[in-house]
Amino acid sequence: MSLLGLRDSFSKYGATLKNVQWSVSAWSPKDELVLSLWAHHTRKGPPGTMEFVGTTSRWGGPGKNEFKENVDRAFRERRPVRLVIVSTPQPERVDAGDDGSTIPKTFEVRDNVVGEIIEWDGEAYAIRFTRA
Repeated sequence: MSLLGLRDSFSKYGATLKNVQWSVSAWSPKDELVLSLWAHHTRKGPPGTMEFVGTTSRWGGPGKNEFKENVDRAFRERRPVRLVIVSTPQPERVDAGDDGSTIPKTFEVRDNVVGEIIEWDGEAYAIRFTRA
């Protein structure tokens, strides 16, 4: 585990963001989807797992569209998901739909886990991670 900026966090997986101002997902050279997911968007999963849940309806802009396209592809093709956890002292701003680029945050690479998208309906998602 290490604390880095967003661009450097994605580069740990070999993934390059299309736009560091709004991208929150990218594909690695291994055809794994790398996602940055909010730390406070977790739910209890089966023992030995961690799950992140959310909906894309809470935000707008090109990052949302890119995220939806990437999650849809990963879900259809059953591609592995790699994790960057995003933490903020202001989760209420995230949940209110504020512009994420203006919210203070830190990034943590979790390269010791691999995930799968277990729920996706075009808006709401659930991603389960287990130890790699």
